[in-house]
Amino acid sequence: MDVITELSRVLEERKNADPEQSYVASLYAKGLNKILEKVGEEATEVIIAAKDHREGQRDLVGEVADLWFHSMVMLTHLGIEPQEVVQVLGARFGIGGHAEKTSRGS
Repeated sequence: MDVITELSRVLEERKNADPEQSYVASLYAKGLNKILEKVGEEATEVIIAAKDHREGQRDLVGEVADLWFHSMVMLTHLGIEPQEVVQVLGARFGIGGHAEKTSRGS
């Protein structure tokens, strides 16, 4: 089983977990605004880590992992399977970036 599928399963399970015992359950309990706040914080941390990136630093990779994780929490909270994002990315293979963006209407 791949990491995205397994993490997606765990995130779904955490919807029913005790917020006192699970970080993800505590985010779900606090609601969408708190989850979006975390996504925003992680996005900012990715930008800072990328700006300050030096060869061999692991900070950037860790921050991107945090952003992906919190984005998956957001998707799961909204009832969207993270695998849907993977499918969209897969469908874009072989399509140039400019052509793909034009096909979306802007």
